[in-house]
Amino acid sequence: MKLSARTKAYMIPEYSLTGDLLSFLTCNLQYRYQNKGTLPPSMPIQLWFGEFIHGIMEESYIKWENGQKEFPWDWKTQIRPIEDMIDLRLQVRGLYPPPTQFYSTVNEENVILTDDHERIASARAIESINKWGPHLFPLIDSAEVLIKGIRDMPNYDKDKSRSNYYGINGVIDVLSSININELLKEDESENKIINYLKNNKHFMDNISSLKDENYEVIIDYKGMKRPSLDSSNWIHHKWQILTYAWLRQKQEESSKVIAGIIFYLNELVPSTEDMVSIQTDINGDNTDVTPNNKDYDLIMNWDEDKKVPDLSDKFKMDRSIRIINIEDNNINNSLNEFDKVVNKIEDSLIKEMNGCKIKEAWKSDGEERTCKACDFRTFCNNKKNSEFKVP
Repeated sequence: MKLSARTKAYMIPEYSLTGDLLSFLTCNLQYRYQNKGTLPPSMPIQLWFGEFIHGIMEESYIKWENGQKEFPWDWKTQIRPIEDMIDLRLQVRGLYPPPTQFYSTVNEENVILTDDHERIASARAIESINKWGPHLFPLIDSAEVLIKGIRDMPNYDKDKSRSNYYGINGVIDVLSSININELLKEDESENKIINYLKNNKHFMDNISSLKDENYEVIIDYKGMKRPSLDSSNWIHHKWQILTYAWLRQKQEESSKVIAGIIFYLNELVPSTEDMVSIQTDINGDNTDVTPNNKDYDLIMNWDEDKKVPDLSDKFKMDRSIRIINIEDNNINNSLNEFDKVVNKIEDSLIKEMNGCKIKEAWKSDGEERTCKACDFRTFCNNKKNSEFKVP
């Protein structure tokens, strides 16, 4: 009796837009250790705050939808219970809040909340809910929308490649369905997000050419400052929104996706480090948001030893919101760029599978800010770490 050989297992690699592609672009080697090697960072400040603010906005929307409509919300009675819920949820996953950024009451008894609750994570949660909530929540059609798609594997080689396709997925924080006629009904709306869209000439030109009355806007939260114009993040975030649009339009029930909005929520309560970056960007003409005379003077006359100045709400909200217009040629460009990223990840994986050392298969090319917070900087080949000394 002749036995047939078992066929080779067929697997389509799956890549997440944020968890894989953007993480790889941050630093190849860090991605290898944290995502493929499952070595979590010891101080995941950026990861913790990103998860925290996403949870805060999602739970706040649920509260609003269930009847908590009046703004502003009180911190102790309305927002703090949400913070405690999200804090506990993250601690179960092994994500603990930085003590300098958040006052955690989880597992503590008889805690009396005083003014020192205003650590920066809570301050940003309060501002995010009370500044954007009244305008954002009424526009939400659905939240946490999972989107998936499949693409041809770039540079496919049947003898070397793991698969001839790869899967790509992501989660849209907020999906908003807007009727054009409702949008154009009034020159000035009470909704600030609608007004930001109306004041975007490119956006208005695009909707004038639409045949359908309804269209969709993708909204994404970022727990970070607005990137500089020459920053890689500025470009990568645009690619992310454009790829979300492509994935969303693959779903049958979707309408035309005409724009994406990114909320950089740290801008509502800038830290000292953020203020330094804002100063630098304005001095170097490296930002697309121009302050008025009063804000300009406050920023330019500010010193790192001083308290962060009280900038106007308009300037902070202008820096907090970014509108990305969706066009087919831009979508194709972003997909091609992410194809290149997948190709690099697959190439590094195959090199390692064939016996190449990890540090030779994966490049260490993070920015200085990334390197300073990286647990692997002591044995990394990145030149930014050449001055590292063991204490």
